[in-house]
Amino acid sequence: MIEATVITLWIFFAVYATWYFTSAKHYAPLTASDARILWKIHKQTAKCSSRRWREIRRGRKIVGFACECGYKYMQKRPIATSTPQQTTTQSPTVIYQKLHRA
Repeated sequence: MIEATVITLWIFFAVYATWYFTSAKHYAPLTASDARILWKIHKQTAKCSSRRWREIRRGRKIVGFACECGYKYMQKRPIATSTPQQTTTQSPTVIYQKLHRA
């Protein structure tokens, strides 16, 4: 009896872990200009004739937009993702110094 319970708990844990790492998502914030650009892209691709859109907020952050035509876009990101690494840009003087070392 106890073996069946332990096996059931491990199966439940494996299924939950799989769900968590593959499909669990949270809302990712957008800037107002990003939301406006995404709305303009929606208008062009869907040939939407709407003239107004509204922000969708969660808390104080913008997470998407809703168009007058009924289209809704919400930016979601998987919970278990690594943060993107920042790229370092080099100024022309640094590149020049690397190329012309004495």
